Amino acid sequence: VQLQASGGGLVQAGGSLRLSCVASGRTFSSCNMGWFRQAPGKEREFVSAIRRSGGSIYYVDYADSVKGRFTISRDNAKNTVYLQMNSLKPEDTAVYYCAAGLRFGVRAAGEYEYWGQGTQVTVSS
Repeated sequence: VQLQASGGGLVQAGGSLRLSCVASGRTFSSCNMGWFRQAPGKEREFVSAIRRSGGSIYYVDYADSVKGRFTISRDNAKNTVYLQMNSLKPEDTAVYYCAAGLRFGVRAAGEYEYWGQGTQVTVSS
């Protein structure tokens, strides 16, 4: 699986951005998809994930820090996962990575086999 993330940029606090991640190379609909972020000097942290829970049902999960502000979604026809980020805060500034995996868990980076290159999100105060 190859992943290409895009959509980052510079935005003022309170603004919005939508990140996209296009996947290729494998059956996208079978993969769990996650978003992680890494700020300078900090470890990579979980942001959100969307996991298949059976049939066409998907389970979504969010870090507490973004719950209510970020929304993850996927379009299997386009092999794309999105992260809509609203009410952005300066502490959301980081490089955002999308990841794909086939294991059960979604919150740990080690659950994902494939990673995109990252897209920078900068939120000014």
